Amino acid sequence: MFSRRQILLAGGGLGVAALVAGVLPKLSTDAALVSEARADEAFEVTHSDSQWHALLSDEQYQVLREEGTERAYTSPLNDEHRVGTFACAGCDLALFSSETKFDSRTGWPSFWAPLEHAVATHQDRSFGMSRDEVHCRRCGGHLGHVFDDGPKPTGLRYCMNGLAMTFKAVAA
Repeated sequence: MFSRRQILLAGGGLGVAALVAGVLPKLSTDAALVSEARADEAFEVTHSDSQWHALLSDEQYQVLREEGTERAYTSPLNDEHRVGTFACAGCDLALFSSETKFDSRTGWPSFWAPLEHAVATHQDRSFGMSRDEVHCRRCGGHLGHVFDDGPKPTGLRYCMNGLAMTFKAVAA
C-alpha cells in the first residue's frame, strides 16, 4: 500500500516530467533555428574546432564559440576607461570605440554603437525569449546582445562579454 506522501511525490514527478517533455521540444526547435541561421553565414576568418580551442582560453571559447555568457562584474573591461579600441578576441577585428562606452550598471561592458561594419546581429530565441544576438562580422564569434534601453544618440545598449574582446589603448 502506498502512503499519501508517496502518491503526492509520484504525481509531482509525473507533472514535472510532462512539463519538461512539453518544453524541451520547443527549446531544441528554437536552438535548431539559430544554428541553421548561423550555418548559412560565411565568415572571413574560420578555424576548425581544435584550432579555436588552441587560440582561445576555455572561458573565451565558451563565450565566443558556444554563445555563453560570463558572470556579471567579472570582466576587467567593464572598468576600462582609457581611450582606445575594443577588438574581437577571436580575430582581432576592431569592434567598439571607447568613445561609445558607457556604464550601464549591468555588470558587462556596454556601448551605444559599434564601429562601422564590425558586428552583425541575428535573432536569438534561447531561454524562451527573443533577443538580438551580436556577433563579430569577420569570425562569427558571439559577443553579447543588443537592447533598446541605451543612451542617446542611438538609444541602444550593446551589452558585450568582456571575454569576447581585447582592449588596445591609444598611445598618448
